[in-house]
Amino acid sequence: MGLYRRCEGNWTLRTGVFDLSNVPNSPHLDPGLHEFQIDSEIEHRHELREQPGRILVTVFDSRGRMGLLDRAIQVAAAPDIAAVRQYRSRLGASLDIEQHVSADIGVFARVGKAAGNVEAYEFTDIDRSTSAGASIKGSAWNRSADTIGIAGIVNGISATRERYLNAGGLGILVGDGKLPHPRAERIIETYYKLAVVSHADFTFDYQWVKDPAYNADRGPVSIVAVRLHAQF
Repeated sequence: MGLYRRCEGNWTLRTGVFDLSNVPNSPHLDPGLHEFQIDSEIEHRHELREQPGRILVTVFDSRGRMGLLDRAIQVAAAPDIAAVRQYRSRLGASLDIEQHVSADIGVFARVGKAAGNVEAYEFTDIDRSTSAGASIKGSAWNRSADTIGIAGIVNGISATRERYLNAGGLGILVGDGKLPHPRAERIIETYYKLAVVSHADFTFDYQWVKDPAYNADRGPVSIVAVRLHAQF
């Protein structure tokens, strides 16, 4: 459920409450909404040299049974985060800037930060992230409905999460049993969205990941994906 409100001028405020899984990253939602996340964001739309853009600030509060990483390290030689879970919050915030440079070219930059001593609840283990990129419509090669894009992403984790993973702790998608050489995860992603017909398109996506899972002893790896989107 959520609240949307158009404020004065070019400002918009949105707030939503979303159900989380019954335990971190479970495929089963909590039927009683005891585990939930509140997301609030304020958006400002503007024009710069007659080209549209927006600035978006988002804050979130994940509420659920989550463990503290330093506590998990203290109570066991091989940390078990489930053994130290208590009902608590994990707070985070992000800033997103998007701007059209021309009718066919847009750029963006994003930065985000979340509490680094609390177990991540959904999706993946990230405490801070910075990204920037651009997208270009295919007008120059007579494919105005197509889009090509590229982005660079740097993901990082806190020093506490590094110690937790190095001690053998497991995250949602991260955990090699040790992490003696931690390093930020760096990603280059590019895609081409091919408009097949007016209501369907294919996207071909490639990611190059340096130091995956924050481990300098791993990678780099390449990830290829194809997506089909259709609407009627």
